[in-house]
Amino acid sequence: MAAVVGLRALRRLCGVALFLAQLYVLSGRAGSLMTTKHSQPQSTFAKSLTSTSTNTPYFKAAESTEIPSYVTKCPSNGLCSRLPPDCMTCNTNYSCIYGKPATFDCKVKPHVHCLDQNNQEQENFTINMTCQFCWQLATTDYVCTNSTNCMTVSCPRQRYNATCTVRDHIHCLGNRVFPKMLYCNWTGGYKWSTALALSITLGGFGADRFYLGQWREGLGKLFSFGGLGIWTLIDVLLIGVGYVGPADGSLYI
Repeated sequence: MAAVVGLRALRRLCGVALFLAQLYVLSGRAGSLMTTKHSQPQSTFAKSLTSTSTNTPYFKAAESTEIPSYVTKCPSNGLCSRLPPDCMTCNTNYSCIYGKPATFDCKVKPHVHCLDQNNQEQENFTINMTCQFCWQLATTDYVCTNSTNCMTVSCPRQRYNATCTVRDHIHCLGNRVFPKMLYCNWTGGYKWSTALALSITLGGFGADRFYLGQWREGLGKLFSFGGLGIWTLIDVLLIGVGYVGPADGSLYI
């Protein structure tokens, strides 16, 4: 009887020990799970902080070293009102009257430094200019490309497509680079006075036509003795009034 009671007590003791062991194991797993769950966001957050701190100086360095191309055209510490148009951004004055002086509110572009009348650095300022578009400026206010393929001595006068750019110190509305039709006005270096002098003195031998690059007419005058003098007199008149010009179509100097 005592043996049976001892066996039952041993079984209960074993059951309690097994229960405690299982409880310990479960508590250990739960703790590890809690630890990993809390550690993962922290590590991710730490990584984000690390990546941000390492990348931020890189972008700042890129922004500080990058200099726009227009800065080379902008004089430093000069008057803001004297800056070239490429160095500023202005608001359009829609109330201005064409051909009349108007005031425009402007602001310097980044990396541009300028001063006011009191030698104080400023960003916002005003400029005065005539209310007109760039293509309406006087011919002395812009520079255009030249063409050597059109004839200057022709009736009617020929035109060519030119690309014009406004000068740096001129302010105007609209695009500063614009197309325009211009008359052919290039020169090849021929002098009107030289051509007229050759026509009067040696015109009978075709010297004037040879000088202007007209070889066929020069040979014709040479072998016909100036058309027996008639062709010579006619050429003197034609060159004198400017009707006969260089063979390449250029203008006299």
